Amino acid sequence: MWLAGGVGNERFLVKGGATLNGQVQISGAKNSVLKLMGAALLAEGTTVLTNCPEIDDVPLMQKVLEGLGCSVTREGDRIEITVPEELSHHADFDAVRQFRASVCVLGPLTARTRNAIVALPGGDAIGSRPLDMHQAGLEKLGARTYIHHGCVVAEAGRLKGANIKLDFPSVGATENILTAAVLAEGTTVLDNAAREPEIVDLCEMLVEMGAKISGAGSNTITVEGVEKLHPTEHKVVGDRIIAGTWAYAAAMTGGDITVVGINPKYLHLPLEKLKNAGAQVETYPQGFRVHMDGRPQGVNYQTLPYPGFPTDMQPMAIALSAVSEGTSVLTENVFESRFRFVDEMIRLGTDATIDGHHVMIRGKESLSSAPVWSSDIRAGAGLVLAGLCTEEGDVTEVHDVYHIDRGYPGFVETLNALGASVERVS
Repeated sequence: MWLAGGVGNERFLVKGGATLNGQVQISGAKNSVLKLMGAALLAEGTTVLTNCPEIDDVPLMQKVLEGLGCSVTREGDRIEITVPEELSHHADFDAVRQFRASVCVLGPLTARTRNAIVALPGGDAIGSRPLDMHQAGLEKLGARTYIHHGCVVAEAGRLKGANIKLDFPSVGATENILTAAVLAEGTTVLDNAAREPEIVDLCEMLVEMGAKISGAGSNTITVEGVEKLHPTEHKVVGDRIIAGTWAYAAAMTGGDITVVGINPKYLHLPLEKLKNAGAQVETYPQGFRVHMDGRPQGVNYQTLPYPGFPTDMQPMAIALSAVSEGTSVLTENVFESRFRFVDEMIRLGTDATIDGHHVMIRGKESLSSAPVWSSDIRAGAGLVLAGLCTEEGDVTEVHDVYHIDRGYPGFVETLNALGASVERVS
């Protein structure tokens, strides 16, 4: 088994009966910083990213970029990426296989080097995420793509703008098509594009680099190709999934948490669901507060692409439902294997029944401790929060916490600062 930057047998010991109170400062988004690092490949020179999170996936992306010939340095939340005039076009297996976001170098490499070889990536066990739409989009732009020896290969002359319509608003496909189209000749119109805030963040950085893009955040993005881009300095957008995790932690534990560093409009639906569950929610220009008195009420959810309820928030919604009053039904419409998390929640005493892509949860006042295993980043976080809702004095062991380290900077430290008792042990 591949292990991220942590130790393979590390686990968290989570004491039950906690109430979380306090303030959390949100760092840059995992789902943005990695794509921005990849986009830096589009311009020779030094691009600077600030507000970068301290998560294990960032040094993994650094390794990918260094393998392509870049120089990458980090100091605090600041990353400097120096891109040479001549890039390697081969992102090797050892670097890429460890995390899904590494495939974001495919578009920039195709545009810059006209010949990209990127190993098929690994990542979280949440379901199939094929590259069909990535390849089809690049082929519309004039590239030839195929799978060879475990790698996706793209070969092209000068790319040419095209009208492209995605079958599904895939975030990854949208990113790779955009980062290829910015250096294509002519106009590209991308229909049914992903609308996530991280897509907007990528487009804003590309525009700062000299790209001509309109429609970011809508279903249709238009790109006027340019000959060349230049480096820039860009601040990474705040991580809405981490912010949402702390919002649901406050509601689950009957706590009071203020989150700073995120535009609350990016979490409109998750925060509305908390209001429906009985939480008091106050929003500010760059943050929000969630306060829960008493036991939450059951609420129904269905995951959808943005601006729908995020699939990455699904584990937190299930964990909240597990301790809510009444019955909740959650429908997963994005990833078919994400209910692996429910089996671990059942170990903790959750009364849940899975039926296809639906899960019905009958809430209890509290859960009971047990050893559980993380299958992905968000499942790991959800299991830790559920462990806080076991009976006072219970200790839940959460294993495979290297997943959590890939997406949550200082997770244990933040929990303990809010009043939890969580220990990392080997």
